[in-house]
Parts: sequence; C-alpha cells; structure tokens
Amino acid sequence: MADKGAAAEPKQSYEECREELTDVVRRLESGGLSLKDSLALWERGEELAKTCEQWLEGARATMAAAMDERRGETSEDEETPF
Repeated sequence: MADKGAAAEPKQSYEECREELTDVVRRLESGGLSLKDSLALWERGEELAKTCEQWLEGARATMAAAMDERRGETSEDEETPF
C-alpha cells in the first residue's frame, strides 16, 4: 500500500477491522435494534469490509511483487514459487 496512487494506509489494522466487523455482524444478526441503529451498523460494516479488502489487496500486491522478484533472481525451477 505504498503506491503513490493508492489510498492512504487505513488507521486500523486488518485484524482490528475484522474483529470489529465480526462484532457488527453479530449485533445485526441478534436483532432488537431500531432501524436507525441497524442502518448505522450496516454502514459501519460496509466501511470495515472495504478497509479489510484494502489490506488484502495490499498483501496480494506485496506477495506478487516478491514472487516476481524471486522469479527474476532464479530461473532454474519456475514451477516452484518458493
């Protein structure tokens, strides 16, 4: 997530976002909330899901770059990524 064109790194870690998202889902599934509170929780859940996806995309890009670099260093066994 260090690309100049990429969004700034999220304030919460992936693990923090995932844990909060799990709590949001649990609260929504338990019911008993007003419509206003349910909508607010839903919106927060959407934000958290988006942040988790940003972290995952960053991790995928980092791994792909590392694997591309590795492939450039050794060309003996291109079938094995590690």
